[in-house]
Amino acid sequence: MGGYYIFGTFYDSKCYFMVVLLSHMLVKACAGPLTRVADPHWHSATATWYGSPDGDGSSGGACGYGTMVDVKPYKARVGAVSPILFKGGEGCGACYKVRCLDRSICKKKAVTVIITDESPTLSSSASHTHFDLSGAAFSRMAVSGHGGALRNRGKIIVTYRRTACTYLGKDIAFRVNEGSTANWISLLVEFEDGDGDVGSMHIRKAKSTEWLQMTHLWGANWCINGGALEGPFSVKLTTLSTRRTLSARDVIPKHWTVKATYTSRLNF
Repeated sequence: MGGYYIFGTFYDSKCYFMVVLLSHMLVKACAGPLTRVADPHWHSATATWYGSPDGDGSSGGACGYGTMVDVKPYKARVGAVSPILFKGGEGCGACYKVRCLDRSICKKKAVTVIITDESPTLSSSASHTHFDLSGAAFSRMAVSGHGGALRNRGKIIVTYRRTACTYLGKDIAFRVNEGSTANWISLLVEFEDGDGDVGSMHIRKAKSTEWLQMTHLWGANWCINGGALEGPFSVKLTTLSTRRTLSARDVIPKHWTVKATYTSRLNF
C-alpha cells in the first residue's frame, strides 16, 4: 500500500488524505476574517462645536490625553461624545465618521473624529447621541468656503457610524501618569489601531508569569496597586468592542520615569 512520511511518521494514502484535509481546515479556520469594529450602518445624532472656530477643541479632556489633542495624529480630529458613547471613559480612543445632512452647505464625505472628551447629551433622553466636535472638525463637514456658515447654525442634525482607527506609522504606546510610584502605577494607552477602545488591561512584573488585572481609573487611564512593583513590565490590553488582545512584552523598562511614554512594537 502506498503512503507518505509526515514529520517522521508513516501514513497510508487514506490517512494522508485525512491529515491534509484536517490541516487545510485548520489553516482556513485560523485565517478566517477577524471581527471588525467598523459599522456599515449610519445612525442619527446631533452635533455642536467648541473651542476656537478653526481650533482643535479644548486641551486635555475627560479621556486624559492632555496636550496630545493639539498635535497630530489627534490634531483637528478630536471630539466629545455623550455618555452613551463615552461609556464611563472606556469609549475613549474610539473613532467615528460623522457627516451632516444638508447638502446645500455640507459635503457628502464624512469627517473622522477620535473620542477624547465627554459631552452632555443636550437632550431629555439619556439614550440620545451627541457629538461636540472641535471647531476644525465641525468646519470640515462644510463645502469649501462655508465653514463659518455651518458653525453659525450651532446645533445640527448629523449621522454617524463607528469606524476603525488608523494611526499610520504609530505603534501602541503607554504613558506613565503623574503620581505613579513603586507601589502604584497608572498608565494611559495611546495610538491603538482598530477598535481604539480598551475594555481591560493587565500588567506583568519582572520575573513573573502572573498577569495582574489593572483597574479602570478614569478616561483612558488604568492603574495597578500591587505592592512592590518591579520592572520591566509587560502590558496586555483587551479591546472593549471586539475583545481582541495584544501583549507588549517588557514595554516599560525597569527604571521607568513619570510622564514618560514607552512605545511597543505592536498594534492591531
